[in-house]
Amino acid sequence: MVDALSSELSLPPVLCALLVARGLTDPEEAKRFLRPLLSHLHPAEAMAGMDRAIERLMSAIREGETVLVHGDYDVDGVCAAALYTLWLRRLGADVVPFVPHRTRDGYDFGQAGLSAARRAGATLVLTADSGIQANDAVAEARGAGIDVIVTDHHTVGEALPDAVAVVNPNQPGCDYPDALCGTGVAYRLCEALGRAAGVPSDEIHVHLDLVALATVADLVPLTGDNRTLVRIGLRAIEQTEKPGLRALMERAEVTGRRLDAGDVGYRLAPRINAAGRMDDAMAALRLLLTDDEAEAGSLATVLDGANRQRREEERRTVDAALDQLAETFSPDDDFGLVLSADGWHPGVIGIVASRVVERIHRPTVLVALEGEDGRGSGRSIPGFNLFEAVHACREHLGRFGGHPQAAGMDIARGSVEAFRAAFNAEARARLEGDPLRPMISPDVEIDLAEATLELAHYLRYLGPFGMGNRTPLFIARGVHLDGEPKVVGSGHLRLSLKQGKARVRGIGFGLAERIPLDSLKAGPLDAVFQLREDHYRGIARVDARFRDLRPAEPT
Repeated sequence: MVDALSSELSLPPVLCALLVARGLTDPEEAKRFLRPLLSHLHPAEAMAGMDRAIERLMSAIREGETVLVHGDYDVDGVCAAALYTLWLRRLGADVVPFVPHRTRDGYDFGQAGLSAARRAGATLVLTADSGIQANDAVAEARGAGIDVIVTDHHTVGEALPDAVAVVNPNQPGCDYPDALCGTGVAYRLCEALGRAAGVPSDEIHVHLDLVALATVADLVPLTGDNRTLVRIGLRAIEQTEKPGLRALMERAEVTGRRLDAGDVGYRLAPRINAAGRMDDAMAALRLLLTDDEAEAGSLATVLDGANRQRREEERRTVDAALDQLAETFSPDDDFGLVLSADGWHPGVIGIVASRVVERIHRPTVLVALEGEDGRGSGRSIPGFNLFEAVHACREHLGRFGGHPQAAGMDIARGSVEAFRAAFNAEARARLEGDPLRPMISPDVEIDLAEATLELAHYLRYLGPFGMGNRTPLFIARGVHLDGEPKVVGSGHLRLSLKQGKARVRGIGFGLAERIPLDSLKAGPLDAVFQLREDHYRGIARVDARFRDLRPAEPT
């Protein structure tokens, strides 16, 4: 199968082995995967509620109504709100954008959004990345004569809100096959709306920069339509004409080169997220909307400063959470963790929950307490649906929402202990018997002689990499150290491996903390690694990211 695909596509067998491992055995299907096009996207009109949303929005544009666009305070919610605002204004709508304040207003469409709509004189609210669980707020809005269109991607509750239209690929009866983020949903609606308004279809493509930003940041699977949108959207970021995004790219030092999903996830997205985490997400929204270079530079500086503040707060909270974990964690009894404390910043507890999950490989919720109230944020492990688990414990919570890998909630101080017990019991019921440790599963076995610069170059066509489309993992067996390994930085291992005449050098982040150097010197090794194309002093070379090393298994 691999040989046949390699012959048909004239591609290296290793690359074709990776395609086969991803279930791509048909040559035409493999070609579409390697060169995705916007024409490959599923029809936007396949999304339930799309026709009713377009009809109501077109009416609002014709009648000159004021539309409040209601986003959320994370990257996805900010990008979706920016996209709707820019596109609706392009179509002639009167738009007022709004995103709630994390600590003052809380999560989702609620009283703050309703008040903003009333102040603006809006007769229509269009939610972005929010609203699917806001049944009470939607009912109150309609009672006040304000129509609501809900566009969201979060998990649907027991009943849909009574909105004019609900556009969410996760709702019952929706035939749209891919799990888009909130901005992805917004983009497909804007596409369809543009067609209804008679606008050339390619005009919307300039906003794929926002779609790529949000899709990577929100950790939705980079498969199907999501992968296509990000693959093309990364190029749109490189060429963006948005002054705010250009200024942010300069602060993040990612200008003048080819971007990948890692640049978005680790450099751009955290700076946008930092606005809502540390203060007011409206600063991030203004950054994406401004057409003024001076304002763009000023706002980018504000977001960069907020990100530095976020990192300091995150380090402090990680230390406190790990200290609490050291005192209370029982590997045999704790299947799901709930950690809580006064003084934790609600804007960083989700990130810190991710750090705890990385350490103990258990679904984890952190709760920031203030007075009698608490704000919680959770992260999960592969195969554990966090939203379902939180939903099962809903009697202990106020408002909550999320999706399989992340969730947020309001909780009273007096309910934390009961929620902790209920969440652990729910996790035990779902996870008991599982190994509860991260597993490394290589995609393909290769010889080091195959780990070439040419292969590293071809691997880019399998990207972008992220959730659902991970960076390929290789295993090479029976290799040897080439010289002395060096411990660098905070527990990282820099080394070179050899197999016959072939050599591969690289670094293993964190490996020095868990692999004794003496164990690597006794004989042949099995090595698991990723490959990347690196440039050093203008010269391209292949570089490895070692994920694991161990004494070679007998063959």
